[in-house]
Amino acid sequence: MEIRQDSFDGHRALGAEWRSLEAQCPRAGFFQSWSWVGCLAEERYPRPVVLRAMEAGRTIGLALFNNQSGSLCLAGHGTAALDAPFIEHNAPLTQEPAVAAALLRAAWNLPGMRRLRLDGVAPALAAAAGGTALRVQQRVAPCVDLVALRAAGQDYLASRSANTRQQIRRSDRFYGGPVLTAARDTDEALEWFDVLVSQHNASWQARGQPGAFATDFMRRFHHALITEAAPRGEVELLRISAGGSAIGHLYNFRHRGRVSAYQSGFAMQGAGNQGKPGLSSHALAIGRALAAGDAVYDFLGGADRYKRSLADDSAVLVWTELVRPWSLAGIAARILR
Repeated sequence: MEIRQDSFDGHRALGAEWRSLEAQCPRAGFFQSWSWVGCLAEERYPRPVVLRAMEAGRTIGLALFNNQSGSLCLAGHGTAALDAPFIEHNAPLTQEPAVAAALLRAAWNLPGMRRLRLDGVAPALAAAAGGTALRVQQRVAPCVDLVALRAAGQDYLASRSANTRQQIRRSDRFYGGPVLTAARDTDEALEWFDVLVSQHNASWQARGQPGAFATDFMRRFHHALITEAAPRGEVELLRISAGGSAIGHLYNFRHRGRVSAYQSGFAMQGAGNQGKPGLSSHALAIGRALAAGDAVYDFLGGADRYKRSLADDSAVLVWTELVRPWSLAGIAARILR
């Protein structure tokens, strides 16, 4: 295997190459797809660095970084504003974990490279990337193992604790039996997304916080993502209705059997103590994924109480910044540890 950095031929050419390799990597997730990695690529990677793993004349791995003053950020820009979409389950695009690790280790050989930033990667990949951790943050990503649930012949609600079952059933009775509907096309998905943003912002602003869609970039990013990914079946907008009104919307990614619950918006006004639109909505979406034959319903990073009550499994993701072991920063980091 040879790892090399070739001249950058533009985002369009890289996108075509990325899609070709993506089709050969069935284990790659949505956050490794060009739909996500390539969304608004010109803005997110103004100084792109591409590493290729080659074997017998063919590409078997790709890693895209942005060079932020000597700090290479994997599949990100390197600043909070442009990384606000928040990548998870991040990794170079390849079929083999050993190739992904080799691509990251090769990044240290690039001229002027001082730091390697890895957001939302598996702990094993971060450990194999080389360097010394200047900072590390871990997040638990709760999920539902739909394969195990299906194999057991068990209804999803029956698999939850007595308290969770009671809350969901009480909420469903309060709403008179909520109904889940999927957006029929891209135009409807974009329309429902805008409603979701309004519901989401209202809920967070009531708590004195701006919410996830407060910036123009975030709204543009997700409009572009939905426009690209919805026709490919990789994005779904779900509406949960009761009595003719929308009590909530879910913005999920669907990719190769994994449903990722990315964002949501709920109508909290009038819910009182009995109405739990989030629990009712996710329970319906999990039931839909179970019936569709999906493998995992992933709540993504964050050990929120509602996620823990609805999940039966979890993964750990790492956000870390690595430096050269014998740099001043690397020595200081080891001393502090």
